[in-house]
Amino acid sequence: MLLIVAVMAMSLGCRAVPRSEQSRGTGLAGNYANLTGTLNGAGSSFQAPFQEEAIDQLREPAPNLTVNYQGGGSGKGKQALADKVVDFAGTDSLVKDEEKAKYKGGPMLYFPVVAAPITVAYNLEGIDLLQMSPATLAGVFQGEIDRWNDPAIRADNPGVTLPDKAITVAHRSDGSGTTSNFTKYMKTAAGALWRLDAGDTVKWPSGTQGGNGNAGVSQIIKNNPGSIGYVDYADAQATGLLAVAVQNSTGAYVRPTIAGTQAAVEAAAVKDDLTVNALNVDAAEAYPITAMTYVLVYRQQPDASQGALLRGYVQYLLTDAQQFAEKVDFAPLPPSLRDRAVAQLSLLEIT
Repeated sequence: MLLIVAVMAMSLGCRAVPRSEQSRGTGLAGNYANLTGTLNGAGSSFQAPFQEEAIDQLREPAPNLTVNYQGGGSGKGKQALADKVVDFAGTDSLVKDEEKAKYKGGPMLYFPVVAAPITVAYNLEGIDLLQMSPATLAGVFQGEIDRWNDPAIRADNPGVTLPDKAITVAHRSDGSGTTSNFTKYMKTAAGALWRLDAGDTVKWPSGTQGGNGNAGVSQIIKNNPGSIGYVDYADAQATGLLAVAVQNSTGAYVRPTIAGTQAAVEAAAVKDDLTVNALNVDAAEAYPITAMTYVLVYRQQPDASQGALLRGYVQYLLTDAQQFAEKVDFAPLPPSLRDRAVAQLSLLEIT
């Protein structure tokens, strides 16, 4: 999904909310009128709907601020930050240790902003409720289970009449934090049954279909009866896709919801760098494929005015903008994590 959104002079993408439905510029506690300048960000299509809504809501209280956010995937955002062509990256995956040396601006800080489920969305006429265990998901996405009435799927869905129909698997074609989180979940939950490894990109079996961005995968699923794929919750909701109830680590089958996402995040451990692994946590109500998404910035900000502008915008995302998260199908940060993220702003070295 390629989105370019801005506070001023912007054209909103597919998830814009009509002005008539918005209470624009209301309920903001911070004073943003002194934010003057332009910020550029790129990356995660997963967090793009939240960025879009947050930016749109900031237009009136910050009339002199322009924020551009271009989607395209976490890999694209991280590369753009490495090359210092953006002020911040949106990412759902972490920078590998061996890749840190290529980041021209030095050490970085992760700021968690929101969390959401990664749905396993499907298109199967007449089947409104579908359950799958990690083992079954591994078989499906690796091409070992290729028909909907396979015994493994039937075992997960007693009493459901499943069609003798071929399965089409859809996945991301671009470097993606959504792919990273989905495959990390599979590697954790399915164990040795998952053989495709994990990362922003993996080598999917032949016969699968790749889509650009979450929106691209959503459209493949929508347009192809019998298809299944992983896609962020916001795009699945916008496209009207059905979602699999996935078996979590306690044995419960849980459908993707904001409540299930919050349960997963609250049960997850938070590292010192504020990264959070909410995948397959041990909580009965948790949706097991829950992903945190981050704003990634350089710790050292050599341009004082630009650094101050970035700090102001990130603080807005962590505070006032949290109230808009559920409106666009994200879970806001738990108060304890939000407070730690706000406190981490003091680590920005603005010279």
